[in-house]
Amino acid sequence: MKSKLVFWSIVIALGGLLFGMDVAVISGAEQQIQHIWNLSDVLHGQALASALYGTIIGALFGGIPAERYGRKKVLLWIGIVFFISAIGSAVVHDVYSFMAFRFLGGLGVGASSVVAPMFISEIAPAKNRGKLVATFQFNIVFGILLAYFSNYLLAGMGDEAWRWMLGILAIPAALFVALLYFVPESPRWLMVHKNDYEGARKILEVSDPEGVEDAIQSIQQDVKEEKKKASLSVFFSKRFRKPIIMAILIAMFNQLSGINAIIYFAPRVFELAGLGKSAAFLQSAGVGLVNLVFTMFGLYLIDRLGRKRLMLIGSLGYIISLGAIAAAFQFQFSGTVVPVLVFIFIASHAIGQGAVIWVFISEIFPNQVRSYGQSLGSSVHWVMAAIITAVFPFFANNPAIGPAKIFLFFMVMMVLQLLWVLVKMPETKGVSLEEMEEKLGTGGGSSK
Repeated sequence: MKSKLVFWSIVIALGGLLFGMDVAVISGAEQQIQHIWNLSDVLHGQALASALYGTIIGALFGGIPAERYGRKKVLLWIGIVFFISAIGSAVVHDVYSFMAFRFLGGLGVGASSVVAPMFISEIAPAKNRGKLVATFQFNIVFGILLAYFSNYLLAGMGDEAWRWMLGILAIPAALFVALLYFVPESPRWLMVHKNDYEGARKILEVSDPEGVEDAIQSIQQDVKEEKKKASLSVFFSKRFRKPIIMAILIAMFNQLSGINAIIYFAPRVFELAGLGKSAAFLQSAGVGLVNLVFTMFGLYLIDRLGRKRLMLIGSLGYIISLGAIAAAFQFQFSGTVVPVLVFIFIASHAIGQGAVIWVFISEIFPNQVRSYGQSLGSSVHWVMAAIITAVFPFFANNPAIGPAKIFLFFMVMMVLQLLWVLVKMPETKGVSLEEMEEKLGTGGGSSK
């Protein structure tokens, strides 16, 4: 691949790094925040979930300005939003200002999850598109690892450590904005919205010199296909009921595994298990490393073993690890056992749900409603993430409930996921669009 193309893709994918860091960095700050502002468990949960509320809106509407103003310009604003959110969250002196800045950062997370992969897919040649788009997913999990590691390094800075943990995100945000000036606009956007074929051709001559004409023809064909896009009322008709239910279920199960409870509250979970503060932060960095390694492993296996088999492996790993974590807390032998079990849980998620969810959702919907299906799945995913994050502190600190019952609940949900995978989830590996439409009954006929 051309070095310029690789550079462009890596810069755009830094949006994923900011995404991952913003999601995970709060785990190191959340206990100090609750303490200094004397927050109730309910208000504390809302303060942490505020970023996820922003993520929902950003994911739902981030594509609109990207269509109107261009991918590059919107990513520049996303970088600026991340920078403002990081600085603002670090310097505030009340919880409501904190929630406002975290909400702003959430808007950036949600929008980047839509715009950055779209931008990479439009600037990359078809033969390298999968690899280059995967750099966004890689950067998300790498960002989570960086956040955990920086939290560990900054944890010893006293009562103001949380401000440094949140503020450090401003550094990669500023770098992202600076580097974007060396990235061109999407050639597809230039052709479709500016009718700038000459500008698009110059970019394609760098990114895909051997397939410029094919790329231009492909974009023109895509535009014709987009004009055939079905209405929202058709999407919610009986014809697409099966894939809609599947998208909702896989997105709900993703969060009912407890993954966000671990990502957002890893140090707290380890401290509940009896680890000291420093050890808890170090073990959290281990969570980020395991997540990174097994995410790459899952991406390697997804086209070899198939989506359903990875979901089966992940579900079994979930059930074993979550059941054992619940038992460890219930019978108070948590100690050094819980970190190992959490690592198994993270590996199970990364190789199963983490690798499969977005691929599966994109494959079960026909072209004319795929964007609606992906928006639905993303929205359900982020709504559930916000709910889990908002209620976790209350339930974790409630003497009548506590961590044992919470992780038992997550385990039961994963038993239900396993049953759904075994009985209802279709395999989509190697299945053509036409075969999938026939299998799910979405290929035509009545839409009533």
